[in-house]
Amino acid sequence: MMEDKVITAVRDFVSSINSGSKVAADMSALIGVTSQLPLTSFDYWERLIRSEFSVALRESTPPKWKIWSRPHELLTWLDLISWDGYKREKTLRTLSGAAPNTFFFSLAVRRLNDWVPQVRGAAREKLPEIAKATDPQYVVEALCIALSNWSLWGRIEEKDKEVILQIICEEEIAESFRSRLILSSSGPMPSLFSQLGRTPILDGKIEEIARLAIQPSVRAKAYRSLFEGRVTWIEGWKWEWTDIRYCKGRLKPIISDRKLEIQTPLLDLLKRSSEDRSSIVRRVSAEILIRELESLGTIARELAEQFSSDRSHLVSERGKFAIRKLEESERVNSS
Repeated sequence: MMEDKVITAVRDFVSSINSGSKVAADMSALIGVTSQLPLTSFDYWERLIRSEFSVALRESTPPKWKIWSRPHELLTWLDLISWDGYKREKTLRTLSGAAPNTFFFSLAVRRLNDWVPQVRGAAREKLPEIAKATDPQYVVEALCIALSNWSLWGRIEEKDKEVILQIICEEEIAESFRSRLILSSSGPMPSLFSQLGRTPILDGKIEEIARLAIQPSVRAKAYRSLFEGRVTWIEGWKWEWTDIRYCKGRLKPIISDRKLEIQTPLLDLLKRSSEDRSSIVRRVSAEILIRELESLGTIARELAEQFSSDRSHLVSERGKFAIRKLEESERVNSS
């Protein structure tokens, strides 16, 4: 089981810390096993490793001579998740160089949501430096997960988010994100598109994403952004009472947006999106047609009839609705 491999790697790592045969602790097994962990279950693995690391340290008794030969405390990447906030802060300020894999860079990123303000401050200062030294692939993979979840992080502040956005805007990182949006066939890419829209790195590339992205939902998101001239994202969540007498309510998303500086002719967008191979995209196109019926002139009926005969029921219903609206408008104008 993967859990057993993780526990063994953590214990071997602790043993190497107390070994007098090495100048530095041996992380090779730990790096190997954490490189295989699914990041979608990151909370679970972080808790498991923290617990096992803490237990292993308590159970480990270094040789007496070790106390004299190494008077200074050895801080490691795993101390980023220590129970001790002072140690987490000190580790962030002490570590230098590249994160060894995506998992460990994610540990550093998650300190921006740490429950100790001083740790968040240290993460703000050190994360750009760590990111610059780390393999861009590790950085992008870690930030993909962070961006998909940070609306649920309760302690992250705007100044913390700005650190991540600053890293995203580095050209090599930005290009990797753009390629991922187009080439990824799975994963939360629509959510990632929205969060990346906070920055200008997609501006000028959204039409390309709308045409070429493998995931239909990403193409639909890109087309909608072009139609509306803005990118929207979920900033966070707030509680809304639906029936306070019975203590019933729900979480409501807080939506933010950023205007796009690019403009594409509406008719060009409608024609391209109406011919997309996915009904998800064609449905967006049909919605915009209904919204823009009065401004499109004779082409509106042509598009409405095209949608009304679409093989997707949701698209054809919108096309038929557009035809009814056009007929109502013609009757009013002729009377």
